[in-house]
Amino acid sequence: MTIPNPVIPDYSGANISGVVPGILLSGPGTRPDWFPAPLANATSVVLLLIDGLGWNQLRERAERAPFLSGMQGGPITTVGPSTTASALTSLATGASPLEHGIVGYRMDMGDGVMNSLRWTLNDRDMRKVFEPTLVQPIPPFAGHSVPVVSRADLENTAFTYAHLRGSRPNGWRTPSSIITQCARLASHAGERFVYAYYDGLDKIAHECGLGANYDDELSFVDWLVASLHAALPSSCTLVVTADHGQVHVGNNVVELPENLMRLVHHQSGEGRFRWLHARRGHETELSRMCRDLYADRAWVTSKEQVVDEAWLGPVRGGRGQDAAIRRLGDVALVPYTATTFHDPMDSGPFTLIGRHGSLTADEMLVPLLASTRP
Repeated sequence: MTIPNPVIPDYSGANISGVVPGILLSGPGTRPDWFPAPLANATSVVLLLIDGLGWNQLRERAERAPFLSGMQGGPITTVGPSTTASALTSLATGASPLEHGIVGYRMDMGDGVMNSLRWTLNDRDMRKVFEPTLVQPIPPFAGHSVPVVSRADLENTAFTYAHLRGSRPNGWRTPSSIITQCARLASHAGERFVYAYYDGLDKIAHECGLGANYDDELSFVDWLVASLHAALPSSCTLVVTADHGQVHVGNNVVELPENLMRLVHHQSGEGRFRWLHARRGHETELSRMCRDLYADRAWVTSKEQVVDEAWLGPVRGGRGQDAAIRRLGDVALVPYTATTFHDPMDSGPFTLIGRHGSLTADEMLVPLLASTRP
């Protein structure tokens, strides 16, 4: 079997971390050359992030999404790991995970492993222990106060504060309100930049995989995007991107054997970017055993390799990056097959059928599409 190369994020080029800075910090005609033409010259922008909309999944189902497929643009890379907490923070801050510090779904914070989306450790709210502005110190949206159209129940969460603080929430409780809110902000309020977020496609992929339910949800997403575009004022540009793609894993779950776990102190990350934190003195043995067991299904890498090859971003130095690097484990198991690595401490209300986190093209390539309302 030929082992594919990982898709390393293009942090200096066509990457989600460059989308917001390219819109807010440069004007029409001076934006990055990898922007689609309508966005390159846009004066008013609504940016809609569709959680879980991978470029490959969209291309394979073009007939289910005719409006999206007809927009101008193409694929860009998301961040490593290809997971929501890291990617949404990179989109909002313009920084890589190694710079903003949200290095994965579950992070080793020194005193335990914290779920970065829920900001909890063993179901305890950790916002007073791990203050969001210290964990993630970079101001979102380059310090601008922008309107954010997202689920109303997310407004007061610690993760929202970590990656969207200073923005102006405009919550929605049903997806149709995304259209209403964005149109109101762009038309009547005269906002030049609006950020909107929809997570239904990601939820369906997790719970049901990439089958009929996913296809029907994608058709709904296409309707949502087309309806939003039609509701925007003349000359407003609608931009669509995503935080990651998906892989249909099903029941291909790898349980780490007891003889391996004797070398492991704890785990962090997630099933498709699993960090193993070695017991002291067993780092080399753990790495060797992982390569022997799993090189046929995953990239087995050290923390040093992940940092040196800029999987999570370039190293520029500073206390913030030192703290981010300390959150990483000793060995990473990053599947290039449709596989996930189990951690009994990383569980939810249902088994995840569709997953993401790794550096495969299916997970790493996301769309950057644009269309200007005539």
